[in-house]
Amino acid sequence: MSTDRAALMATVLTLLRAIAPEVEPGTLTPERPLRQQVDLDSMDWLNFLLSLHERFGVSIPESDYAGLVCLNDVVNYLQARLK
Repeated sequence: MSTDRAALMATVLTLLRAIAPEVEPGTLTPERPLRQQVDLDSMDWLNFLLSLHERFGVSIPESDYAGLVCLNDVVNYLQARLK
């Protein structure tokens, strides 16, 4: 699986749009808290994290959830675990 940052970001955004189809990826700022930019409730957020696990095969323990705030955090997290 590619760990190319752009490819990871594109896949993350595709998975996010599957949870929140109203999201326009071009309007998101990767450094800003994602849940503030996208109206995701806690169940949507959990489903998003589970979709990341299913797509990338990366386990995301609950203890790591607090560190996954913005898109950059998510991509950095995946990139570090896919090497």
